[in-house]
Amino acid sequence: MSIDKKSRPSFSATSRWQIGLDVALRTALVFVVVVMVNYLGSIFYHRFFLSSQTSVKLSSRTVAALRSLTNSAKVTLFYDTANEEFYPDIVALLNEYHAVNKNISVRTVDYVQNPGEAEKLKSQYKLTGTDNKNLVIFDCNDHVKTISGATITQYTLEQIPNEKEREFRRKPVTFSGEKIFTAILMALQNTQPLRAYFLQGHGEPSLKDNGNFGYLKFASVLQQNSIIVTNLELPAAAEIPMDCNLLVIAAPTAAFTDMELQKIDQYLAQGGRLFLLFDYASLKHPTGLEPILQHWGINVLADIAQDPQSTITGQDIKVRSFGDHPVVNSLVELSLQMVLPRPVEKISLPNPPSNAPEVTQLALTSSGATLSSDHSEPHRSYSLIAAAEQKPAPGLANLRGNTRIIVAGDSIFLGNYYIEGGANRDFLNSAANWLLDRPQLIEGIGPRPITEYRLLMTKHQQLQLRWLLLGALPGGVLFIGWLVWLVRRQ
Repeated sequence: MSIDKKSRPSFSATSRWQIGLDVALRTALVFVVVVMVNYLGSIFYHRFFLSSQTSVKLSSRTVAALRSLTNSAKVTLFYDTANEEFYPDIVALLNEYHAVNKNISVRTVDYVQNPGEAEKLKSQYKLTGTDNKNLVIFDCNDHVKTISGATITQYTLEQIPNEKEREFRRKPVTFSGEKIFTAILMALQNTQPLRAYFLQGHGEPSLKDNGNFGYLKFASVLQQNSIIVTNLELPAAAEIPMDCNLLVIAAPTAAFTDMELQKIDQYLAQGGRLFLLFDYASLKHPTGLEPILQHWGINVLADIAQDPQSTITGQDIKVRSFGDHPVVNSLVELSLQMVLPRPVEKISLPNPPSNAPEVTQLALTSSGATLSSDHSEPHRSYSLIAAAEQKPAPGLANLRGNTRIIVAGDSIFLGNYYIEGGANRDFLNSAANWLLDRPQLIEGIGPRPITEYRLLMTKHQQLQLRWLLLGALPGGVLFIGWLVWLVRRQ
């Protein structure tokens, strides 16, 4: 009697044992490979990124600063994660911070997708008002610093091709997340707050003025660097306070009294730090500060620099040339936008004394610049910002440290409107930190240029592309399909 073929076993017992052994060996082999990969990864670990948009490499200065942090820091991103263009960049950057120092924790609260958690966060950090969105909150031992995500990316206006009218869009240029975040973390770790005094009483702008020429944003930049900003009126003060780490004099239009000049001169002789901003309004009205600056090797010309090769409005100058100095070393690929600037140049002495201040010209015009009062002068490059430093003689120590001075021939470029132009905000960050002798916040940390891939087309070109994608391509596929059907039918 024959056995039904359908009832016969597909595999013999031996075959089943062979298959089972083969599966077990393959599984064991895969397991061994996974263990080896993890072991090798723990020794030779390198992060990789699927997109250049989120590829981040921290500067050596940031890595060194992060490794010196011992206290824990909580970083909270209060963002609309779906609609903020640079949120992935910020997350990627902060993840690198966490990878270097595990004391730094990062979390995100999406105020659109999780309104309940958002309300708790607002209550915890006392966030009031409708503008408190897209924030980065640093919390280190109950010392809290909050910055707006809008200040992390710098933009410029770019014209969009249009056949009928002029259109512009905000084009992202640089990303300053690393510079800002490192500065905040280092400042929060420092329990000794720094104080800047903002001189008043000589026509200076107000720190509370949010108009185009006010200095509200100037004050906010200093505060982001954990610098306490306080107004100072010299006639009411016996002398410049001893807790003055930085004296700021911006756009004075009235002359200083002899007593005030004496106080400022004494402050600098003691090793004080001065940030002085002139502008065109004081051309015909000397303030009295000019002779003091000449003593420190800086000359402020009573004229306006013009640079036809580097201007947008005819009154401004796009500064692209920089000296070799920590304040501007991170700006070499960027530019400053200054308005009606006065030349501020180094005084060259034939035989300077050994203890003469070291003066560096920071920002310069192109070689085709001239002075507004005399166009017959040969065109040349003029310095618009200068820095001076004098260290005490060996064996001596100044009461306040090493004298450091930065003088700019324009104050408008750091006002509320123009501070967003070019790298003006970045310059203020670097200048303040250099004056306060915080090299870990300026050296080797600069804005990261943004590489943007964007196809710009006119409205007519967009219409043609729409018809191509929605009409021509589907129509072509249908036509080819009809031809194939016709051939097969025949």
